[in-house]
Amino acid sequence: MKIAVVGATGLVGGEILTVLHEQGFAAHQVIAAASERSVGKTINMGSAQLKVVSVEEAIALHPDYAIFSAGASTSRQYAPRFAEVGTTVIDNSSAWRKEPNIPLVVPEINMDAVKSTDRIIANPNCSTIQMVVALAELHRHYGLRRIVVATYQSITGTGFKAKCQLQHEEQLDDATLIANPKDYPMAYQHPIHHNLFPHGGDFLDDGYTTEEQKLVDETRKIFADQSILVSATVARVPVMGGHSEAVNAEFHHEFDLDEARALIAHTPGVVLQDNPSQALYPMPLYAWHHDEVFVGRVRRDPTQPRTLNLWVVADNLRKGAATNAVQILQQLIARHQ
Repeated sequence: MKIAVVGATGLVGGEILTVLHEQGFAAHQVIAAASERSVGKTINMGSAQLKVVSVEEAIALHPDYAIFSAGASTSRQYAPRFAEVGTTVIDNSSAWRKEPNIPLVVPEINMDAVKSTDRIIANPNCSTIQMVVALAELHRHYGLRRIVVATYQSITGTGFKAKCQLQHEEQLDDATLIANPKDYPMAYQHPIHHNLFPHGGDFLDDGYTTEEQKLVDETRKIFADQSILVSATVARVPVMGGHSEAVNAEFHHEFDLDEARALIAHTPGVVLQDNPSQALYPMPLYAWHHDEVFVGRVRRDPTQPRTLNLWVVADNLRKGAATNAVQILQQLIARHQ
């Protein structure tokens, strides 16, 4: 079997290679593809070394599957080219998520949305993935009516440049940081160390951002329910290890709190960490390098009926991107065995 990873030299691309290695795909032919400036470089997949090839070379090799993490413009240009030669593409960009005929998939929830004829499958946004996984069983039992979510998103969601900016800023004293905020390469307009930004993505005409709109559109598509109301606020925080979310979920049907906790605890892909008296609750530092979605601070909203508050944390590069894509791959392979 041939598996191409397009965008293999990026943060998520490197994580995809790591997850593929962990899941035993080293026995297959893995093709590392990237932009022309990276062609010829050598990158690691576990103990193996892969020589980076161009995207055109990867297409010519006719891989069975291709996992994309190279940006929306690259996906729009090349995913159809791979599909034309019979490759099934799992795309981690925003390019195809809103297309009505392309499935947007979280394997624990809606793998049945993928038909045998589908050649492009969209991987959702990282913040959407962890939220819908946390809510999946609750939605099945009680029916989601409305979600109000505030996210606290790791700078790794922006890529290498943001990671380098934070690492550089951590070496500066506060006076230097504030007085000379642009004396170094920046991914953001302002310092991120000792700071946070109350937005993510590009601003839209209504004052919301593209990151916030993704939470609206993708949640409805994954749950196949356009009636779910979603109000989102995104913040970027100086964290390396993962995204956190404060989720307020209102349901159509009343719930028993102990039953709700049990449903969360038995949701595939979820770890319930909900014992504040023992300082047990989800935190991004401890979710880093893990594939699960961690849920805690489970409590009723006292201001209205049928409403639950949750704190949800996951590694945005793992379950929020690479792991979800590889899980889709595993499910597709299992169908053909």
